[in-house]
Amino acid sequence: MSPRLLLSLAAAALLAACGTAVVNPVTGKTERTVMDEKAEIEEGRKAHEEILKEYGAVQNPRLQAYVNDLGQRLAKQSHRAHLKWTFTVLDTPDVNAFALPGGYVYVTRGIMAYLDSEAELAGVIGHEIGHVTARHGAQRATRQQTAGIGVLAATVLGAVLESQGVSGAGQAASQISQSVAAGYIASYSRDQELQADQLGAEYLARNKYNPQNMVDVIGALKAQERYAADAAKAEGKEAPSGANWLSSHPSNDQRLAEIRQIAAKYKGSYGEDGRTRYQQAIDGMAFGESADQGLTRGRNFYHEGLGIALTAPQGWKIDNSPSAILLVNGAGDAALVVKLVPPQAGKTHDEIIKNALKPVSGQTQVRNVNGLAATHFTGVLRNSQGQQSNARLTLVTGPGDRNYALQYAARDAATLQRNLAQIGEAEGSFRALSAADHKAARPWKVDIVSFPAGGFTELAKQSPLTTMAEQQLRLMNGAYGGAEPKVGQPVKIVR
Repeated sequence: MSPRLLLSLAAAALLAACGTAVVNPVTGKTERTVMDEKAEIEEGRKAHEEILKEYGAVQNPRLQAYVNDLGQRLAKQSHRAHLKWTFTVLDTPDVNAFALPGGYVYVTRGIMAYLDSEAELAGVIGHEIGHVTARHGAQRATRQQTAGIGVLAATVLGAVLESQGVSGAGQAASQISQSVAAGYIASYSRDQELQADQLGAEYLARNKYNPQNMVDVIGALKAQERYAADAAKAEGKEAPSGANWLSSHPSNDQRLAEIRQIAAKYKGSYGEDGRTRYQQAIDGMAFGESADQGLTRGRNFYHEGLGIALTAPQGWKIDNSPSAILLVNGAGDAALVVKLVPPQAGKTHDEIIKNALKPVSGQTQVRNVNGLAATHFTGVLRNSQGQQSNARLTLVTGPGDRNYALQYAARDAATLQRNLAQIGEAEGSFRALSAADHKAARPWKVDIVSFPAGGFTELAKQSPLTTMAEQQLRLMNGAYGGAEPKVGQPVKIVR
């Protein structure tokens, strides 16, 4: 979540500092809160607009309608059926789901690629509905204000993350940004997570889905963590600790046991798990990055909409975020940060330097980057707090007369000097899409096919996946470390 959104939520919630008494819809108990239902709905509405700006919704009406219909059916059987619920599939490969106060629930297409049935998706959505019906966001806002540490009203995946974004050398790479932001994370309490699990199971049962699917979801996502650890080990790296639905909804062995106990309490008669309907819904869904976001293929980055391409130096990687493209070195302490310059900053490079950079001192040098007009700036800038810092960047005018800022970033001056040649190489790769680039910039899709006699080994040969392709296809189909599907059974593949 963006700092801008968090600050606006915090400011709005602080206006209700005196608090009010409300009855919790789930427990029936009266509790003191800084967010009554009207405030929840309003804050959720404003946050929803920011979420859509930040991530975007998947442009697939059929998929959106499917998820919304499932969510609405679950919400109608919840403790707050009267809310105007909104369910959205976000256009990101991140494996996540989250809820905002007031009835706004999100799942990513990333998490949907790894779920195996409608019932499993219902388990994820039911859990998030539970956080809203039990007013967990409002409860945390109240506790934080009482403790005198401010109010962060919106909750994303059970964690509120206030990040300073890409600003300055030490935060250039995503790994660095995450470590800096780690101190701002505040998870749901264990009791709140358990209550959301209980409510999710209850909402599943009310809709004739077996609550056992709550356990299956955790199992599927823990398998993804094992895959990530195995892939890192194969590359000689440490297991990743990035955010996903499990890392922000902690699921240790004790909690898994509790979920199993919750599910075991339900002995009703349940319908089928909707596996076929689910596969039909996600058939053709984008996998990994979408064309609208730009596509990373090995060391290359392609953006059809903007008409640009970049190539990272050997040993570097590409980190594509909603706000910037980062070409990051192996140590994670230096990068080239590529940002689109807003049109209001100026039409010419000189105007941009004057209006947007507002340098204290510096010098410019006219350049040509693969036939594109460019200006390199080296100098001293002053930030909004009046602090001065050295800066190096290149402005490039790309296709469509769009201007880009290619900023040199590193942990310190010595690190920048050591990586200067590679940063220059990365900058020099900035180009308009060529015919070869257009051909390589093909988005990947989820496709439903019959499981062949040759198993996942044969399927891997038909897929563009390059990193542990067979294992990743197993993971997508619930067969990582488990039994294979039967020949002829419909399964997911990446095309």
